[in-house]
Amino acid sequence: MILFASGRCDIAAYYSDWFFQRIQAGFVDVRNPYNPHQISRIPLTDANVDAILFCTKNPLPMLSRLHEIPFPYLFHVTLTPYHQDVEPNVFEKQQICAGIKHLAKQIGKERVVLRYDPILLTHRYDLDYHIRAFTKLVNTLHDSCDRVIISFVDLYKNTKANQQKIGMRSLSQADMIAIGKSFGLIGKKYHLPIQTCAEPIDLSSYGIQNDACISKSMMERLLHHPYDPPQGKGIRNCACLPTVDIGDYNACAHLCRYCYANYDEIQVKERMKMHDPHSSILLGHLSEDDQITIRKEKDHKQMPLF
Repeated sequence: MILFASGRCDIAAYYSDWFFQRIQAGFVDVRNPYNPHQISRIPLTDANVDAILFCTKNPLPMLSRLHEIPFPYLFHVTLTPYHQDVEPNVFEKQQICAGIKHLAKQIGKERVVLRYDPILLTHRYDLDYHIRAFTKLVNTLHDSCDRVIISFVDLYKNTKANQQKIGMRSLSQADMIAIGKSFGLIGKKYHLPIQTCAEPIDLSSYGIQNDACISKSMMERLLHHPYDPPQGKGIRNCACLPTVDIGDYNACAHLCRYCYANYDEIQVKERMKMHDPHSSILLGHLSEDDQITIRKEKDHKQMPLF
């Protein structure tokens, strides 16, 4: 399986100590968000884990401990040009850029993917703003990443609630084409591949391909041998390989106004207080009412907690 750390919250930024505790313990427990007493226990063994996909806005807390990760892994680092009106608690961007460069030097740029994701338009963040920001980003980091993934904002529940607050306007097809055309030229100038994922619009005529965020060919490059992907659905309704997310919803202090996984700021603050880096589960602890299912690639076995 491919562990996803994480699409639900930023484990690298806020829970890296817990992650390394789980690596040492040899397993991690994940609570089902739709059935809270259903626990999936994932053995962190070579036989069970093919690779780890880290998705983060801040890899800095992990940089000094990467040598402790015993599995193949790659990083997707999201770096967008928004300020605190859209991303209230995202770490200082120049330091993130420096961290990405350091990360690429440690593990190789082929294992680092940048995400300019999502693209939204307001009076402040208009087309010209994005072109300037993307040019600066690619100029700074084209030697420190394998490619850039871009996407356009989706109107999730949280995004809709914040739409008026940040002055976000709807993206037209003409907007997307203008962005694709400009970004494609920037990528071509710096010889950096740019792609979309799960986007209905075709920007291939501007040099931007629609591809999976994580694919069979990418895994084979990472693992250096043929890869037989697990069966199941991908991260989203797209061509991405299926992953197993070890995070939790409403557990990320970035509080980005466009995020689909965190939609209640009060709940986020309260839930993050439940975190214990020594617990087997990200938030809180296991209880007598919890039922554990040991999740293996080819073997599923259920057991009571006590």
